Amino acid sequence: MQLGYMRVSKADGSQTLDLQRDALLAAGIKANHLYEDLASGRRDDRPLRLA
Repeated sequence: MQLGYMRVSKADGSQTLDLQRDALLAAGIKANHLYEDLASGRRDDRPLRLA
């Protein structure tokens, strides 16, 4: 099983995951195996969200 991880460093909506999502889907990663992270790298106590 392959997993895909997408991340942007700003959670304020100024960055999107669209290009990363498209690339992972094109690489054959199933949509239900994609995970996203929308928070700054300064915090390590944030939960990982299923996309």
